[in-house]
Amino acid sequence: EEIANKLNYKVIICQSYDDSEIEIETIDALFNARVDGIIASLGKNTEDFSHFEKVIERNIPLLLFDRTTEKLDVSQVAIDDYLGAYQMVRHLIEQGSKRIAHFTSPKKISIFQERLRGYKDALIDHGIPFQEELVIESNLQLVDGRHSMEMLLELKQLPDAVFSASDYGAMGAMQVLKERGIKIPSQIALAGFSNDPFTSFTDPPLTTVDQKSKIIGNMAAQLFFEQLNAKGKKFLPQKVVLKPEIIIRESSQRIKVLEEVS
Repeated sequence: EEIANKLNYKVIICQSYDDSEIEIETIDALFNARVDGIIASLGKNTEDFSHFEKVIERNIPLLLFDRTTEKLDVSQVAIDDYLGAYQMVRHLIEQGSKRIAHFTSPKKISIFQERLRGYKDALIDHGIPFQEELVIESNLQLVDGRHSMEMLLELKQLPDAVFSASDYGAMGAMQVLKERGIKIPSQIALAGFSNDPFTSFTDPPLTTVDQKSKIIGNMAAQLFFEQLNAKGKKFLPQKVVLKPEIIIRESSQRIKVLEEVS
C-alpha cells in the first residue's frame, strides 16, 4: 500500500477467509470493478485455479505472494519455507529436543508442504526418525492448536517439543500446556512460524520464524508495478524467494532453563 500510494494507486483489500467460494466471488467482483491488477495469496482450500486463469487470459496483471503455486505462470514472492522449517527444527534439536511434533495444514498448499519437508529432513539429518503420529493436520488457527496439543497429550510418550507451521497453532498449544501445568520449555518446548506481532508478548515469548511480511509486500508491489508498466510488452514472470530468519525466544530455550534450574 505504501508503494501503491506513492504511485497514485489505491489498494482494495479483500479477505477470502480461506474459503474457495469467497475467493472466486472476490475475483469476479474485482473484474466488475475493473481493477488494474490483482495481488493474491491462495486460500488454504484452493484446488481449482480456473478463476485465476481467467485473470491471466484477460491480460490483467496477477502476482501471487506467500501461498503460491507452480500451476500458474505468474510472478511470485515468498520466503524459503523449507529452510525456515529446517532451521527451526535444528534449533529445537540443539536445545536437546528429540521427540518433536509438528502442526501442519492441508498438504496441497505448497508452503505447508515445504515446512513439513524441512521438518522431516532436519530430523533425518540429525539421526532422529520421522514418526507420523507426531504430525497433526488442521487449519492451524488458535482452536486447532488447542485440539492438536490435546491429541498429543493423549499419546503414551509425550513430545518434548512442538513446531507449529503457524503462530496461532503454537499459541493454542501454549494455552493447553499452561492449563495442564506443563512447563514451557523445560518439559515441552514451543516454536511457531510467521512472527506475528503477538508472539513477543506471550508468556513465555514465542520462538518463531520471521517470514519477512513487510519485505514480501514491498517486493510484491515492486514486481506488480513493473508488470503493469510493461503495457503490452512481453513480461517474463519472476519468482523471488527470500531467506527466512528464526527469532529465538524463551519458549524454546531448554538449555538455558535447565542451566538455571541446576
